[in-house]
Amino acid sequence: MRTLISWTHKQLTNQALHPLIITATFVYEFLSIHPYQDGNGRLSRLLTTLLLLRNNYDFMQYASMEIEIEKRKKEYYKVLMNGQKNRGTKKEIINEWIIFFLEVLEQAIYKLENRYSEIKNLKTYLNKRQKEVIRFIEENEPVKINDIDQALKEYTSYTLKKDVKFLVDEGILKKMGKARATIYILNKEKKTRFNET
Repeated sequence: MRTLISWTHKQLTNQALHPLIITATFVYEFLSIHPYQDGNGRLSRLLTTLLLLRNNYDFMQYASMEIEIEKRKKEYYKVLMNGQKNRGTKKEIINEWIIFFLEVLEQAIYKLENRYSEIKNLKTYLNKRQKEVIRFIEENEPVKINDIDQALKEYTSYTLKKDVKFLVDEGILKKMGKARATIYILNKEKKTRFNET
């Protein structure tokens, strides 16, 4: 284990090999050494995440290789054993393992991207006041911030400005012009994506 850790540190520092290849090799060696009686697989996944995070693969905070490996458990053992059967000899080749490792990582990234897209496309919740702002703009566009203040006097100017900024940031409103000449209109393309009921 000391030799493996030293090799991994040296390779990541030298950057002669891609960090994903180094990580895949580290995991293969760790599993082959099998330093603990139980839990080596789970620990190898934690160490994978740690190594990737330390090499700026920040998405690993949210992605899971564990789930993908569980789905492909037979293949996982097969490619691992194909390399290990010639352990310590010149015939020990781990290309199958590295390809498997990269495919599992790719699948984990794909799942994460899909999950992100689903969340991104969810309807944004709007409160009652924000819905009133939208309704007013829809009926009177283009409007200035003063128009909104006058129409919705039960709310403070500060609160309404915050709501308008939020609605612009979310793409529900379009902001046109600058300073006193700024006007707001509804972004009709985006409006249907938001929950206004």
